[in-house]
Amino acid sequence: MVTAVGSTDGKAHRLAELRQFLMSRRARVTPAEAGLPDGGARRRTPGLRREEVAVLAGVGVSWYQWLEQGRDITVSPQVLDAVARVLRLNPVERRHLYVLAGLNPPVPEADPGAGDMCQGLRRLIDAWMPFPAHIMDAYWNTVMYNEAASVVLGMRPETVQNCLVSFFTDPIYRSRANDWAALAPKVVAQFRAAWSERPEDEGFRAVVEEARAASAEFAELWEQRDVMPGGQTRKILEHPLAGPLHVEATQLRVPARPDLVIVLHTPLPEAGTAEKLEWLASPEGRRGAMYPLAG
Repeated sequence: MVTAVGSTDGKAHRLAELRQFLMSRRARVTPAEAGLPDGGARRRTPGLRREEVAVLAGVGVSWYQWLEQGRDITVSPQVLDAVARVLRLNPVERRHLYVLAGLNPPVPEADPGAGDMCQGLRRLIDAWMPFPAHIMDAYWNTVMYNEAASVVLGMRPETVQNCLVSFFTDPIYRSRANDWAALAPKVVAQFRAAWSERPEDEGFRAVVEEARAASAEFAELWEQRDVMPGGQTRKILEHPLAGPLHVEATQLRVPARPDLVIVLHTPLPEAGTAEKLEWLASPEGRRGAMYPLAG
C-alpha cells in the first residue's frame, strides 16, 4: 500500500474529507436501491445506516464506522471496492475514495454517462482542420479521424485500423515519414507504456501478437522493452504534393473518456507547413490529391 505524502495537516484534511464524502454518499443511497427494506418510521434519514453499509460490503461494523469517522486505519483496495459498490460510486467517485483513503487510485475508467461524447470529439477534430487529427482507443485502434489525417497521414478505411500495426505495415505512411526509423522505437516504447497501465488486459497482448506477426521490425524493437510516456512527438512528413511537412503530434486524454486518446498534429514553423496544410485542404489541393480521401 502506498499512502499519500504530505504534512500532518494535509493528512488530517484528507481524512476529514473522507468522512464527509462517505457520509454524503451513504445518505443518497436508499434502502430500496440497496435491496433492503426501508424500515418505515424508524428511519430518521432516507439513506443507509452505517451498519447496513458494513453488512452489505462484508466488513466489520466497527471497522466501517472508523473508516467513516476518518480514523487513520489500514484499508485495502478490495475493501474499498466493496464499499464503493454498496454506495453505488461511479468511476470518478471510486478513484476519489481511493485518494482520500490514502491509496494509489485505480486506472481511470470511462464514465458511463459520457457515452455520447464521441459527437463532441468528432466536432473537435473536424474543427482542427486543416491540420491532421485522429482519435484512438486504449489499444490504439482508430476510432475516427479528420480529412487532413487522411490526406497527410494516409489514414483510410482499407488499411489496418490499429495505429501501431499500421505504423509498421502501411506503405503510404512509411513512405511519407522520412524520420520513420527514428520514430519507430518511440512508438513501440509508448505502446508498452500504455500497456503498463493495464498489465493484465489481454487486448494489448492481442495487438502485440498481430504486430509481431506482421513486422519483424516491430518484433525486434519490442524485445528491447523500452518504455516512454505518450506526449509530444515531432515528425517530418514528406507529402507527394506539398513536400516536407514539420508537425508536432500531441496526445491528449479527456477525463470523462480515459479509454480514448486524441492525437492533434500542430504545424511547426519550418518549411511553411501551416500554409501547405491549408493548401492541401483547399479545393485545389483536394483535386490534386494522389490518394482517395477518407471521411
